[in-house]
Amino acid sequence: MTRAIAYTEFGGPEVLHEIEVPDVAPGPGEVAIRVEAAGVNPIDAKLRAGLRASAAIVEPRRVGSDGAGVVTAVGDGVDGFRVGDAVVFGAAHGAYADEVAVRAENVHPRPADVSAAEGAALGIPVGTAYQTLRSLAVATGDTLLVHGGSGAVGQAVVQFAVLWGATVIATSSPARFERLRRLGATPVEYGDGLADRVRAAAPQGITVAIDAAGTDEALHTSLELVPDHRRIATLVRGADAAGLGIRAFSGGSPEPLTPQQQLWRAEADPVVLALLAAGAFSVELGPEFALADAAQAHAALAAGVSGKITLIP
Repeated sequence: MTRAIAYTEFGGPEVLHEIEVPDVAPGPGEVAIRVEAAGVNPIDAKLRAGLRASAAIVEPRRVGSDGAGVVTAVGDGVDGFRVGDAVVFGAAHGAYADEVAVRAENVHPRPADVSAAEGAALGIPVGTAYQTLRSLAVATGDTLLVHGGSGAVGQAVVQFAVLWGATVIATSSPARFERLRRLGATPVEYGDGLADRVRAAAPQGITVAIDAAGTDEALHTSLELVPDHRRIATLVRGADAAGLGIRAFSGGSPEPLTPQQQLWRAEADPVVLALLAAGAFSVELGPEFALADAAQAHAALAAGVSGKITLIP
């Protein structure tokens, strides 16, 4: 038997508890991985709290999708991996665990210079950022406004956009300005008068905007400043997007991702792993918690911390 984190009812962090599950045996097309670090994402907490639609709970529901570790077994039909390989994975069913089986297409080799915690911090944040930027065709000549620029998704958005030649304005609290400057963005404080501060920071005008904050201020400012509203996307307020005439990716969007958008998400991890190994991308790591302390990790996520929270089995 091995350990995993699950919940049997919706609620606060306290509903998370440790359970025993059978040892992992990979099926055809799967890779078994000993988890060295699991990423804690906001969607994990939203699903746990019942804030994001999901099926009725009829058995202990596992938590987490992103992580990094070492291959322990390879299923039939899998090429390219062998026992002992260091890897990063996404789209797992229950990454908060000692061991997990993952479809091979969602597993990627982890370069020696990339730590398990850094690998676990990728997944959803970098996939969301990469796909959103590709969907909005952000490129050289654009001036991008990112709301919530200091979060995990926001930092990935900033770095991809800068690498692709865009000028980036990012909102945050003043305490996070220096981090954003190091990533190549011009930081602007959110709050009353935001639109005027953005105009002052980007007199050339804003051509595209991404909302990773979910506030009314973020949406209204974007609508005021971006002439083409189809180049505004929210990652949080998906249900409101159609009424505002903007786009939505994630965040409860009623529109599923297109096949091309799904491909872009799948590209993100290997792209970022190569950039990390080359020293051309930065992941901000936050607190680490033991697997058994998953409830504390979710409480910390709700309270707000700087950097990516990870669980270390």
